[in-house]
Amino acid sequence: MSMPPLPKDFGRAFDLSSLKNPAPQVANVGIAVNQTNLMEEIIPESNNQVVILICWSPRSPESQRVLDSLGKMHAEDSAAEGGAGWILGSVNVDQEPSVATALQVQSVPLAIALIQEQLVPLFETVPTDEQLRMVINKVLALALERGIGKAAGENSGGSQDAQPIEEKLEPEEQAALTALEEGDFAAAANSYKQWLLRSPGNPLASAGLAQVDLMLRIQGVDFNSAISSADSSPENIEAQLLAADVQISQGDLDGSFNRLISLVKKTAGEDRKKVREHLLSLFTLIDPEDPKLIQARQLLASALF
Repeated sequence: MSMPPLPKDFGRAFDLSSLKNPAPQVANVGIAVNQTNLMEEIIPESNNQVVILICWSPRSPESQRVLDSLGKMHAEDSAAEGGAGWILGSVNVDQEPSVATALQVQSVPLAIALIQEQLVPLFETVPTDEQLRMVINKVLALALERGIGKAAGENSGGSQDAQPIEEKLEPEEQAALTALEEGDFAAAANSYKQWLLRSPGNPLASAGLAQVDLMLRIQGVDFNSAISSADSSPENIEAQLLAADVQISQGDLDGSFNRLISLVKKTAGEDRKKVREHLLSLFTLIDPEDPKLIQARQLLASALF
C-alpha cells in the first residue's frame, strides 16, 4: 500500500471523538513527528531502514503505555552492538492534527510501519510487550526480504562472512502482511485462520486474527453513532457488541468490558454465549497483566456464576 496522497484539507484539525478530557502533556518518545519532517525526512528514510510510527494522545493512558513500551524497546535495541536497525517516531495526535489526518487516524494507539515509503498497519489495540517485540521482529524480517535494514538481533560485529540473523516469515503470515499492505483486512483474516488451522493456538496468529477481526468489524463505522445507538437500545445485542468494539478501539477498556458484562447478566442461552465469546475475544487484545483486564475477568466470572 503506497503512502496515501495528502488530503486537500491536510491542515484541518482532527478530532478523536473518544478523547474527551484533556490531561497533562507527557514527553515524546523517539522522533516527534510533524508535517514537515514526516514528508521531508521520515518517509524518505524508510528507504534505508524501517520506521515505526506510534500515534498516541496524552489523553489516552493506554496509548501512553504502548508509547512507553516501544520507547524502552527502541532504547534497548539502540544500546545493542550495531544499533537498533529501526527508527521510532511518535505522533501526538493532539499536537499534530494534520499528521493524524494524513495517516487517517481514527483511534489511538495506532502503530504503522513505513518500509520503502509504503504504509504497513500494525495494530490499533493495546498489545502486550511480548506481542510488541514479535511485531517489531516480524516487520524487520519483512523489510530485510526487501533489502531494507537488518533483521532483529543482527549487529555490526563479527566476520564479513557471518550470516544475518533472520526470522523467516510463515507463508500464511507473509500472506496476511501482504493483504494488510493492500488494505484487504478480510484476506488478512483468512490467512491468519489458515495459519491457526496448521498451527492451533499459535499466539502470533491468534493475536493477528483478533486484531484484524476487530478492524473488520469497525471499518467504516461512525463511532459516535454506534455508541449512541447502543445506549438508546440496551436490549439490542448487535448494537452492544459493536459499541464495545468501538470503545476498546478507542482505549476505553472499562466502558467496553462493563457494557458486555452487564449484557451477560441480562441474557441467557445462546445470547449469553454469544456475548461471552465476544467479550473473551476482546480480552485477547489486552495485556494479561493489565489491572483492568484482571478486574473484568473477575466481574465476568461473578456474572456467570
